[in-house]
Amino acid sequence: MSRLRLHPEYHLVERIGWLRAAVLGANDGIVSTASLIVGVAAANTAEGGVLIAGVAGLVAGTMSMAAGEYVSVSSQSDTERADLARERSELTESAKAELDELAEIYVQRGVDPALARQVAHQLMAKDALSAHARDELGISKITTARPVQAALTSAAAFSVGAAMPLLMVLVSPAGDLVPIVSGASLCFLALLGAIGARAGGANVLRATARVTFWGALAMALTAGIGEIFGAVV
Repeated sequence: MSRLRLHPEYHLVERIGWLRAAVLGANDGIVSTASLIVGVAAANTAEGGVLIAGVAGLVAGTMSMAAGEYVSVSSQSDTERADLARERSELTESAKAELDELAEIYVQRGVDPALARQVAHQLMAKDALSAHARDELGISKITTARPVQAALTSAAAFSVGAAMPLLMVLVSPAGDLVPIVSGASLCFLALLGAIGARAGGANVLRATARVTFWGALAMALTAGIGEIFGAVV
Protein backbone atom coordinates (compact mmCIF):
# COMPACT_ATOMS: atom_id res chain seq x y z
CA MET A 1 0.00 0.00 0.00
CA SER A 2 1.36 3.41 -0.96
CA ARG A 3 2.23 6.14 1.51
CA LEU A 4 -0.58 8.33 0.13
CA ARG A 5 -3.16 5.69 0.99
CA LEU A 6 -1.74 5.29 4.46
CA HIS A 7 -1.41 9.03 5.01
CA PRO A 8 -3.80 11.10 2.85
CA GLU A 9 -3.02 14.81 2.81
CA TYR A 10 -5.51 17.65 2.94
CA HIS A 11 -4.41 21.09 1.84
CA LEU A 12 -5.90 24.43 2.82
CA VAL A 13 -6.00 25.59 -0.79
CA GLU A 14 -8.88 23.15 -1.33
CA ARG A 15 -11.04 25.53 0.71
CA ILE A 16 -10.24 28.60 -1.34
CA GLY A 17 -13.45 28.66 -3.38
CA TRP A 18 -16.03 28.66 -0.61
CA LEU A 19 -13.78 30.29 2.01
CA ARG A 20 -13.18 33.41 -0.08
CA ALA A 21 -16.91 33.82 -0.76
CA ALA A 22 -17.85 33.16 2.88
CA VAL A 23 -15.35 35.58 4.39
CA LEU A 24 -16.16 38.26 1.82
CA GLY A 25 -19.92 37.84 2.33
CA ALA A 26 -19.83 37.87 6.13
CA ASN A 27 -17.41 40.78 6.26
CA ASP A 28 -19.49 42.81 3.82
CA GLY A 29 -22.66 41.94 5.74
CA ILE A 30 -21.28 43.23 9.02
CA VAL A 31 -19.53 46.30 7.64
CA SER A 32 -22.22 47.54 5.25
CA THR A 33 -25.18 46.90 7.57
CA ALA A 34 -23.47 48.25 10.67
CA SER A 35 -22.29 51.32 8.75
CA LEU A 36 -25.80 51.89 7.40
CA ILE A 37 -27.32 51.56 10.87
CA VAL A 38 -24.73 53.84 12.47
CA GLY A 39 -25.09 56.45 9.74
CA VAL A 40 -28.90 56.52 9.93
CA ALA A 41 -28.89 56.51 13.74
CA ALA A 42 -26.34 59.35 13.84
CA ALA A 43 -28.81 61.46 11.84
CA ASN A 44 -31.18 61.26 14.85
CA THR A 45 -33.56 58.87 13.10
CA ALA A 46 -36.13 57.05 15.25
CA GLU A 47 -35.26 53.48 16.25
CA GLY A 48 -37.99 52.07 14.00
CA GLY A 49 -36.53 53.86 11.00
CA VAL A 50 -33.05 52.58 11.84
CA LEU A 51 -34.35 49.02 12.02
CA ILE A 52 -36.16 49.32 8.68
CA ALA A 53 -33.04 50.71 7.05
CA GLY A 54 -31.00 47.83 8.46
CA VAL A 55 -33.44 45.17 7.26
CA ALA A 56 -33.57 46.77 3.82
CA GLY A 57 -29.78 46.78 3.75
CA LEU A 58 -29.69 43.08 4.67
CA VAL A 59 -32.13 42.06 1.92
CA ALA A 60 -30.58 44.28 -0.75
CA GLY A 61 -27.05 43.30 0.22
CA THR A 62 -27.83 39.57 0.20
CA MET A 63 -29.27 39.74 -3.30
CA SER A 64 -26.45 41.97 -4.49
CA MET A 65 -23.77 39.65 -3.13
CA ALA A 66 -25.42 36.58 -4.65
CA ALA A 67 -25.86 38.22 -8.04
CA GLY A 68 -22.40 39.80 -8.02
CA GLU A 69 -20.64 36.57 -7.09
CA TYR A 70 -22.60 34.55 -9.63
CA VAL A 71 -21.94 36.99 -12.47
CA SER A 72 -18.24 37.47 -11.72
CA VAL A 73 -17.47 33.79 -11.14
CA SER A 74 -19.57 32.84 -14.19
CA SER A 75 -17.37 35.15 -16.25
CA GLN A 76 -14.33 33.30 -14.95
CA SER A 77 -16.02 29.98 -15.75
CA ASP A 78 -16.85 31.15 -19.30
CA THR A 79 -13.21 32.11 -19.84
CA GLU A 80 -12.03 28.73 -18.57
CA ARG A 81 -14.43 26.89 -20.89
CA ALA A 82 -13.32 28.98 -23.85
CA ASP A 83 -9.66 28.24 -23.14
CA LEU A 84 -10.40 24.52 -22.76
CA ALA A 85 -12.33 24.48 -26.04
CA ARG A 86 -9.41 26.13 -27.84
CA GLU A 87 -6.95 23.71 -26.23
CA ARG A 88 -9.12 20.75 -27.26
CA SER A 89 -9.12 22.01 -30.83
CA GLU A 90 -5.33 22.48 -30.84
CA LEU A 91 -4.84 18.96 -29.49
CA THR A 92 -6.92 17.60 -32.37
CA GLU A 93 -5.23 19.67 -35.07
CA SER A 94 -1.59 19.59 -33.91
CA ALA A 95 -0.98 16.96 -31.25
CA LYS A 96 2.80 16.88 -31.83
CA ALA A 97 3.15 20.64 -31.35
CA GLU A 98 1.13 20.38 -28.15
CA LEU A 99 3.38 17.57 -26.95
CA ASP A 100 6.43 19.74 -27.63
CA GLU A 101 4.79 22.63 -25.79
CA LEU A 102 3.99 20.55 -22.71
CA ALA A 103 7.49 19.06 -22.64
CA GLU A 104 9.00 22.56 -22.84
CA ILE A 105 6.91 23.63 -19.83
CA TYR A 106 8.47 20.83 -17.78
CA VAL A 107 11.94 21.70 -19.05
CA GLN A 108 11.48 25.30 -17.89
CA ARG A 109 10.55 23.94 -14.46
CA GLY A 110 13.87 22.14 -14.25
CA VAL A 111 13.16 18.67 -15.68
CA ASP A 112 15.73 17.04 -17.98
CA PRO A 113 14.60 17.43 -21.65
CA ALA A 114 14.45 13.70 -22.35
CA LEU A 115 12.55 12.99 -19.15
CA ALA A 116 10.28 15.99 -19.73
CA ARG A 117 9.27 14.63 -23.12
CA GLN A 118 8.66 11.20 -21.66
CA VAL A 119 6.46 12.63 -18.90
CA ALA A 120 4.54 14.81 -21.37
CA HIS A 121 3.99 11.82 -23.64
CA GLN A 122 2.66 9.62 -20.81
CA LEU A 123 0.39 12.33 -19.40
CA MET A 124 -1.07 13.13 -22.82
CA ALA A 125 -1.63 9.43 -23.48
CA LYS A 126 -3.74 9.25 -20.32
CA ASP A 127 -5.62 12.60 -20.54
CA ALA A 128 -4.14 15.19 -22.84
CA LEU A 129 -6.68 17.92 -22.12
CA SER A 130 -6.33 17.64 -18.34
CA ALA A 131 -2.54 17.74 -18.61
CA HIS A 132 -2.60 20.94 -20.68
CA ALA A 133 -5.37 22.49 -18.57
CA ARG A 134 -3.35 21.97 -15.40
CA ASP A 135 0.19 22.72 -16.57
CA GLU A 136 -0.34 25.16 -19.43
CA LEU A 137 -3.52 27.02 -18.41
CA GLY A 138 -3.33 26.63 -14.64
CA ILE A 139 -6.86 25.21 -14.39
CA SER A 140 -7.37 22.45 -11.83
CA LYS A 141 -10.24 20.85 -9.92
CA ILE A 142 -9.32 22.86 -6.81
CA THR A 143 -9.24 26.30 -8.40
CA THR A 144 -11.92 25.92 -11.08
CA ALA A 145 -14.77 28.44 -10.96
CA ARG A 146 -18.03 27.36 -9.28
CA PRO A 147 -20.59 30.17 -9.74
CA VAL A 148 -23.51 28.61 -7.85
CA GLN A 149 -21.36 27.62 -4.87
CA ALA A 150 -19.85 31.11 -4.69
CA ALA A 151 -23.24 32.83 -4.97
CA LEU A 152 -24.98 30.71 -2.31
CA THR A 153 -22.04 30.83 0.08
CA SER A 154 -21.65 34.58 -0.25
CA ALA A 155 -25.39 35.27 0.13
CA ALA A 156 -25.72 33.05 3.20
CA ALA A 157 -22.61 34.52 4.81
CA PHE A 158 -23.79 38.08 4.11
CA SER A 159 -27.16 37.36 5.74
CA VAL A 160 -25.52 35.98 8.87
CA GLY A 161 -23.08 38.88 9.05
CA ALA A 162 -25.80 41.51 8.52
CA ALA A 163 -28.04 39.92 11.16
CA MET A 164 -25.46 40.59 13.87
CA PRO A 165 -25.62 44.42 13.91
CA LEU A 166 -29.40 44.20 13.39
CA LEU A 167 -29.66 42.15 16.56
CA MET A 168 -27.79 44.88 18.40
CA VAL A 169 -30.44 47.41 17.28
CA LEU A 170 -33.13 45.29 18.93
CA VAL A 171 -31.33 44.98 22.26
CA SER A 172 -29.73 48.44 22.50
CA PRO A 173 -31.26 51.45 24.27
CA ALA A 174 -32.15 54.15 21.74
CA GLY A 175 -29.67 56.65 23.18
CA ASP A 176 -26.74 54.23 23.09
CA LEU A 177 -27.46 52.63 19.74
CA VAL A 178 -24.46 54.06 17.86
CA PRO A 179 -21.70 53.08 20.33
CA ILE A 180 -23.22 49.66 21.06
CA VAL A 181 -23.72 48.72 17.41
CA SER A 182 -20.26 50.03 16.52
CA GLY A 183 -18.48 48.25 19.35
CA ALA A 184 -20.34 44.96 18.87
CA SER A 185 -19.77 45.04 15.10
CA LEU A 186 -16.04 45.56 15.57
CA CYS A 187 -16.00 42.55 17.89
CA PHE A 188 -17.88 40.51 15.27
CA LEU A 189 -15.38 41.60 12.61
CA ALA A 190 -12.44 40.67 14.82
CA LEU A 191 -13.97 37.24 15.43
CA LEU A 192 -14.63 36.80 11.71
CA GLY A 193 -11.05 37.76 10.87
CA ALA A 194 -9.71 35.23 13.37
CA ILE A 195 -12.00 32.43 12.12
CA GLY A 196 -11.17 33.13 8.49
CA ALA A 197 -7.46 33.21 9.24
CA ARG A 198 -7.60 29.92 11.14
CA ALA A 199 -9.60 28.24 8.37
CA GLY A 200 -7.18 29.48 5.73
CA GLY A 201 -3.98 28.95 7.70
CA ALA A 202 -3.12 32.67 7.73
CA ASN A 203 -1.76 34.92 10.47
CA VAL A 204 -4.65 35.47 12.92
CA LEU A 205 -3.45 38.79 14.34
CA ARG A 206 -2.84 40.34 10.93
CA ALA A 207 -6.20 39.20 9.53
CA THR A 208 -8.06 40.41 12.62
CA ALA A 209 -6.39 43.83 12.56
CA ARG A 210 -7.08 44.19 8.83
CA VAL A 211 -10.84 43.60 8.94
CA THR A 212 -11.27 45.58 12.17
CA PHE A 213 -9.46 48.63 10.80
CA TRP A 214 -11.51 48.82 7.60
CA GLY A 215 -14.75 48.19 9.48
CA ALA A 216 -13.99 50.97 11.96
CA LEU A 217 -13.12 53.35 9.12
CA ALA A 218 -16.37 52.61 7.28
CA MET A 219 -18.50 53.14 10.38
CA ALA A 220 -16.66 56.35 11.30
CA LEU A 221 -17.25 57.80 7.83
CA THR A 222 -20.95 56.94 7.74
CA ALA A 223 -21.44 58.21 11.29
CA GLY A 224 -19.84 61.50 10.28
CA ILE A 225 -22.11 61.78 7.23
CA GLY A 226 -25.14 61.01 9.40
CA GLU A 227 -24.17 63.69 11.88
CA ILE A 228 -23.70 66.28 9.13
CA PHE A 229 -26.93 65.57 7.31
CA GLY A 230 -28.86 65.11 10.54
CA ALA A 231 -27.78 68.54 11.70
CA VAL A 232 -28.65 70.12 8.33
CA VAL A 233 -32.08 68.52 8.10
